[in-house]
Amino acid sequence: MPDQPSEQPAQRPTQHPLDDVTSDAFYQSADDPEPAPGRGAAPVADTASDGYSASRVAEDSGELAPEDIEPWIAPEEIPAVKGALLRYRVMAYLVGTLLIVLVCIAMPLKYWADMPQMTSVVGVAHGWLYALLLITAYMLGRKAGWPLWRLAVIALAGTVPFLSFVAEYYARTDVQRRIGETKAYYADHPVD
Repeated sequence: MPDQPSEQPAQRPTQHPLDDVTSDAFYQSADDPEPAPGRGAAPVADTASDGYSASRVAEDSGELAPEDIEPWIAPEEIPAVKGALLRYRVMAYLVGTLLIVLVCIAMPLKYWADMPQMTSVVGVAHGWLYALLLITAYMLGRKAGWPLWRLAVIALAGTVPFLSFVAEYYARTDVQRRIGETKAYYADHPVD
């Protein structure tokens, strides 16, 4: 029989290994080149010991090179991700501001000036808006492909004064980086 090319289904590029909790590279530290026991092979390095590039090493090992890994966000989802980011940012600023007012103004008034009314109003508003912050953070995290630990950090940041602003900054820069990676990837790999 003549050699016939075997038809294999087209493989969709996988998610970036550092963003995918099911990937071996997610559990690999940068300082530890050895794979963890039972975790498979180490992630693809920038250059192999023989000087070949990562894409050459990836071809030989069957793994995808970093530039060939499809980003989590699809191009048609970018407007939805930007909308989710805007909603999250608004909630992070509201919750952070109310928490500062609660801790720095309302609580001292309650205990030092015997005026508990402001604590009741600001505390209830902060509590309800904190729940909305968690919802918007979850929605953004699902659209951006965040691991669960990042959502837990955002949840904790809403309970510490000034920390929600820091968490918002890192969330915004991460989402903007992911959107940039998506645009760059699909500029080089047009969708049919």
